[in-house]
This record gives sequence, C-alpha cells and structure tokens, in this order.
Amino acid sequence: MTTDPSAPEPAGTLVVIGGGTMGRGIALAAVAHGFDVRLVDSNTSVGEAARDHVESRAAKLAATAGVSPGAFSTCTDLVTALAGASVVIEAVTENPELKHSIFVTLGAHADAGALLATNTSTLSIAPLAEAAGGSDRVIGMHFFNPAHRMLLVEIVVGPLTSEQTRADALDVCARLGKDPIVVRDVPGFVTSRLGLLLGNEAMRIVEEGTATAGDVDKALRLGYNHPMGPLELADLVGLDARLNNLHSVHERTLRAEFAPPQILIDLVRAGHLGRKSGAGFYRYDADGRALATPTA
Repeated sequence: MTTDPSAPEPAGTLVVIGGGTMGRGIALAAVAHGFDVRLVDSNTSVGEAARDHVESRAAKLAATAGVSPGAFSTCTDLVTALAGASVVIEAVTENPELKHSIFVTLGAHADAGALLATNTSTLSIAPLAEAAGGSDRVIGMHFFNPAHRMLLVEIVVGPLTSEQTRADALDVCARLGKDPIVVRDVPGFVTSRLGLLLGNEAMRIVEEGTATAGDVDKALRLGYNHPMGPLELADLVGLDARLNNLHSVHERTLRAEFAPPQILIDLVRAGHLGRKSGAGFYRYDADGRALATPTA
C-alpha cells in the first residue's frame, strides 16, 4: 500500500476541556477539520449535550471543508482523555482557581510534546504555565463564538511560551481554517480590551438615558456595519461572564474605564444574565429569539 505524498498529515488527537458553548464549538470545528476529538466534562449531561451538538453538524461542516470528519467522544476523566493527545484546549468558565487546577493536571499527565492551550479571554497565561510546572508548552488560544464559524483566534504568548509552541499553535489554527493574530500576555489582550470598552460605553449610554438598548445596537449595526450591537453581544456572551471579565481586567489594570457599569451589576444581581436566562438587556423567548420589548 502506497501513501499519497500530497495528502495532508493526519490532524491527530485533540482534547477539549469543558462542554459548554465554547468547548463544544471548538470541538465541532476540530472534528470538522479532521481531528479526532475527546471532549471532557465532569457533568455527564453537559457532555451528552455537546455530543448531540457536534454529531448533528460535523459531517456537513467537514464536507464544506473538503475533509473527512474526525472521530468524536466524550468522557468525564481528564487524565484518561490526555493519553496520546497532541493538542489540549481548556475551555472552562473564566474561573482562575478552576483553570489553575486543570493546568496542574496537564503539567503532570499530558504528553511531553502536547500543546497546552487555554481559551481564556482575559486571564493571564503566566500563572497557568507555572501551574503546569513551568511548562513552555502553555499558550493562549482565544476563540470566538460561534467557534466553528468565527475565523479569528487570538494567540496569546506568555513569558514562558517557546517559539516552537507559538509555531505549533499557529499550525493548529491553519488546520482549523482560522486566521489568527499573535499578542503578548497583557490584561485583556487586544480583543477583550477593545470589546469591553465598547460594551461599557454602550451600557453607560443606556444607563444615563441617552438612548435605548435597541437604538444603541442599531447605531453600531447600521452606522459602523457591526454584525451585532454591543449589548446584543453582551447578552449572547452572558452578562455574568462579561461582569467577570471586567472585574479581571479592572483589577489588573486599575483603569477606571474598565470598571463595570452599575446597570450591568444590577442586571446580574437580578439574575438577568442574557439569552441563557431569558432576559438581559433584552428579553428572549424559549428559543432564544429577542422579543420586541428590551429590559433596558
């Protein structure tokens, strides 16, 4: 049996940690581009929902990409999933303690040459590399929602990250059909700094009564050709997640413009977290469609 020298090398085994919105989106993108993916989540029902999400879409996406889809499986045990994996992407919530504990496990159990990436949007890469035993294989790979469709990946290079790790992360992006940027490990990186500031100003405009949430979003969609307004986007991401991101960047920079607006704090306290709770800056029906009357 001969091998076609022009055929691409097998993509390999990729582990995704976390079966939420970002984790399952990254898993779908990877399966659709030929990676064999193991998704790990301690919650069995979350893993099952992720399996349904990936398996119902992977074949169609792979056909669009012109490749055969990779295998997909879910499990609850991280150490077992790591065996033989060449790429590991952590995509749990923005909880520093949780991420730290995961990278302790990665440092102890991942293969020596495995790429160890975090999908954080605001947290520093440096402590995660230290948690992994001072590994130079730790890097940030910040995907965007929906991860199987959005082209951008923000590659975040920490102080311990090696040039080979940077090159490997860029190679993974190319295999996933992504178009990356490379940034240093500073609070908020590039995209979160810009996005948080735009969102904060939009929230303050609503808070002071200058315009409604609907008109603020309309201004950005029609005036600046944004596909989604900043308040619609905040509802999609989750207002609790947005609040956590603002606290993280504000505490690390001490810059007043990153302080969370009171309207955001009040919405989160009231349990209005965006689409996932049925209300945020807008109200949503059971299918996640925005209703005519905004909450703000």
